[in-house]
Amino acid sequence: MLTETIRALRPTVVFLLLITLVTGLLYPAAITGIAQVVLPVQANGSVLSDTKGQPIGSSLIAQGFTGATYFHPRPSAAGKGYDASSSSATNLAPGSKDLRDAIATRVKDARKEGMTGDLPADLVTTSASGLDPDLSPAAAFLQAPRVAKARGLDVAKVNALVTAQTETPILGIIGDAHVNVLLLNRQLDALAATAPK
Repeated sequence: MLTETIRALRPTVVFLLLITLVTGLLYPAAITGIAQVVLPVQANGSVLSDTKGQPIGSSLIAQGFTGATYFHPRPSAAGKGYDASSSSATNLAPGSKDLRDAIATRVKDARKEGMTGDLPADLVTTSASGLDPDLSPAAAFLQAPRVAKARGLDVAKVNALVTAQTETPILGIIGDAHVNVLLLNRQLDALAATAPK
């Protein structure tokens, strides 16, 4: 009886081990190897480095840029802000008083920075992940005067930088035009480094 049970279970155990080997080890190793050859930057997290080769961030995860000299990303509700280990949204309902108060505070802060007119939603609301690395071009253009003034640059030059960094929808229809804040701020630093003193 025991021998018959072992004989009956043997194909199941062998199949389980085979599937575990293929889907748990071989397939992931093959895909990782192909990704390292075909798309090495993306496979390693799209990490960007400074001129000394030190990592400064990922183009896929927002960072909390502060101060007047940098473009600020979309507000974050992840942990204490831009915490990749605690990615989350606020989960506040559209009619929530807390949400209305948070938006009103962000609008007031934007007005203090000199932003006028209608404010894009991505300047005053958090994203679902809290780590959105992109802004709408409208949100970036509204910040350009503050950045230009703080850096002593011509606003037209900063606006041109925003335009140059704007990525258009794929095939003109998939997604929205957007600006990666980390890439934009890196270009801003490069522009400032090459400006005549």
